[in-house]
Amino acid sequence: MGKIIAIANQKGGVGKTTTTVNLAASLGVLEKKVLLIDADPQANATSGLGIDVDSVELGSYQLLEHTKSAKETIINTTSPNVDLIPAHIDLVAIEIELVDKEEREYMLKKAIIDLKKDYDYILIDCAPSLGLLTLNALTAADSIIIPIQCEYFALEGLGKLLNTIKSVQRLHNPDLDIEGMLLTMYDSRLRLSNQVVDEVRKHFGDMVFNTVIQRNVRLSEAPSYGESIIKYDAASKGATNYLNMADEIVKKNKQTV
Repeated sequence: MGKIIAIANQKGGVGKTTTTVNLAASLGVLEKKVLLIDADPQANATSGLGIDVDSVELGSYQLLEHTKSAKETIINTTSPNVDLIPAHIDLVAIEIELVDKEEREYMLKKAIIDLKKDYDYILIDCAPSLGLLTLNALTAADSIIIPIQCEYFALEGLGKLLNTIKSVQRLHNPDLDIEGMLLTMYDSRLRLSNQVVDEVRKHFGDMVFNTVIQRNVRLSEAPSYGESIIKYDAASKGATNYLNMADEIVKKNKQTV
């Protein structure tokens, strides 16, 4: 059975989509079968894997509406072993459309539950908010990865996210676990970056991944070419960081099986 991991943080610009796309590609390189679900109306994970967002006809919108089955919304990508359920701007409307539905927090879980047998990992790229889309992702997930940027406001809003996770555990998904906190945008030349790393590790200890994602120009360039960092520049520091992270996740999950 595969594992469903949501990548979430209500703060924008923390490397959430970058992490989802490049972790998926890295797990694929490690010969794991991966499904990426783009649950963000901005659809950056979709375009980041080289899919023209305007051409998307079926995707996470239809999945959450239950108008199409999960298998009907899956498309192939050029990244080895990585499939995608794409997003489109239509997804903006889903929060309003689900409000009156019964068990609205479980729509994603019900839609993808049968896919766990087909994939080693299902990664969900969440919207930068704590709305109904993110609640659906957390209710469906086995665990959550929280990207935290190594900058001044790194811990701002983290308490709110952790409270939301506790609330989801209490009300909808008692088995939801924190896969780990991932430090992103690290610059070893900056004292501030080192202070943030020390602070996060001091507060959260083993919950923080050993791997730290360093600032890397190639990592920033890759999405504009519709490619993961693995495909764009496999020799870059960014590619090495994400391959190390993927390896860390695979090893961790072997130990917990």
